[in-house]
Formats: sequence, structure tokens, C-alpha cells
Amino acid sequence: MAGPRAADVLGRITLVSGSEEFLSERSVSAVRAAVRSHDPEFEFAESMASDLTMATLGEMSAPSLFSATRCVVVRALENLPDESVEGLLDYAASPVEDVALVLVHGGGQKGTGVLNKLRKLSSVVEVKSQSLKASEFGRFVVGEARSVGARMDDEAASFLVQAVGQDLRALAAAVDQLANDFHGEPLDVERVKRYFGGRAEAKSFAVADAAFYGRRSAALEELRWALDGGTAAVLVTSAFAGSARGLARYISAPRGLREGELAKEVGVPPWKLRTLRDQVRGWSRDGLADAINAIARADADIKGAAHDPAYTLERLVLTIADLRDRH
Repeated sequence: MAGPRAADVLGRITLVSGSEEFLSERSVSAVRAAVRSHDPEFEFAESMASDLTMATLGEMSAPSLFSATRCVVVRALENLPDESVEGLLDYAASPVEDVALVLVHGGGQKGTGVLNKLRKLSSVVEVKSQSLKASEFGRFVVGEARSVGARMDDEAASFLVQAVGQDLRALAAAVDQLANDFHGEPLDVERVKRYFGGRAEAKSFAVADAAFYGRRSAALEELRWALDGGTAAVLVTSAFAGSARGLARYISAPRGLREGELAKEVGVPPWKLRTLRDQVRGWSRDGLADAINAIARADADIKGAAHDPAYTLERLVLTIADLRDRH
């Protein structure tokens, strides 16, 4: 993922829009890095949009005694005062040649009028940082690995997402750690498991997978390991709910779809379809409906007045394993 060049940002406006803070901050950092590569002595200024006036913008973008090259970041553009809108648009239509102006909008409807006017200007380049869908986190991880010169397949990326969760900052840090510790080696699922296989979310999915395969003994053993390792009971029911939803979507998906289309329809990475194809044998719509009800009851018990969450989860494991092939 190559960053922008100095020519892409100097004398231009980079509009960063969207609610995913990590991606927004990365875009801002990329602009700063591009300016620094052009002029290591550049000057940096930052302001909240709520404090922005044409006077303050003029001060931030004016050359100093030390450097004519500047990077100016204006955050929370959605809070730009009405009286400053026209002045900002005038500047954006004719930006200063040696200034890289970054405007950061946090997403949402507020301030979209300014966004739409900025988008019409040829000097404005927009970088979107929208929140990822569940099916997109694996792709993000694969891209992160590629950006640091490593190789990671889809299965390893999906396991890492299950293990670490859907926090992009944590995922990026995990990929960076793996790439450094296994320099030049493929980051396959075994290497990911070696580092992150003990994470609570990964253990929870192991319990759910075994139960939906109908493997009672294996599921109970995975459950004991998970609980002994400190996995919260709600993470286990959450993993069960995710597995049930995936199977339900798989059963309900239109026939004749290509693998990529089917993965998108079901909301899983393509490699996960292999697991669903294996698990779905022995499951009917009625059986899955009963399973979903059982998961909902167990989740309510754990979040409510259940005195023994371990017993509740054991009962859930046995119920799900027994429902397979029943209908």
C-alpha cells in the first residue's frame, strides 16, 4: 500500500472522511510523511475546525523564516463554523503551492454540505476511512501483511481476526509483530496460531466449530480449555451465534453463485466456505432455528441470573451437537 508522493499533497487538499479513526489517522500520517520526504525541515500546524477562521488558516499556511513548506491538519471538519465555510472553500479552490492541507471529517451527516462542495474542486483528493464490514477484516489483514513485505493467506488472516478481534490498530500491530518475528517467511495459520492461538476469541470459535460439526467430546474438551484459560462465557455464546448465522445464510443463499459471490452473500471470507460446506451437512432450516433459540436462551441465562455459566455452556454444547442430524 504505497503512500502519496509530495506532488500528490503539496498545493492540494487531502480530504479524509469517515468514522474509522485508525484509517483516518494513518492517512494524515501518510501526508506528513510525504511532505517530510520532500522537505525534512517542513513545519507542521494543527487545528480543530471549530477554531478555524481565515486568519488562523492564513497563519498556519504562511511560510516562516525556517521553511516555506508546511503541512496543515484541520480536524473535525463537521464542526466548522458557518462563517468560515466560504473562506475555506475559497482557499481550497486556489491552495498555496508549498502547503499540504488535510481536512479530517469524522463521518455522519453533520457538515456534509461542506464535504459535497469540496468534492467538486479539482484540487481536492478524498481518502475515505469507512468502518469495515465483518467480511472485510481478513482482506485488511492480508493488505497489512503485504504493506510490510510479508505474505499471509486468507485462512491465516481470518484466524488472526478471530483471535485478536476487529480493532484495526490491534490487528495492524499483530501483523507487524508476526512480520518482524518471522521475517521473510510466509505468515501461515500455524505461525499465527503459535502466537495468538491462546486468545479468548479463537478458543470460543474452536468450541462452536466442534459443536456444529456434532463432535460432542471435542467441543466439551475445547470448552474446558477455554474456560480454564479465562475465556468469558459471553464470548463463547457470541461465537456460537456467529456460527449459526453463517450456516443460516449459507443455507439460504441463492444457488449457482460463484465462490466469491457466495462468500459475499454469506458474509464470510472465501476460505470459510469450506468449513460451512462441511458443517452444513446434517443441518436443516428447522434444526438451525432450534439451535439459534438454544443459543439465545444460553446467552440470556449467562447475562442474567445463571449461577453456573460453565454448566449453561456445557448444556449448550450438548444441545447443538445433538441437534445436528436430528431434523
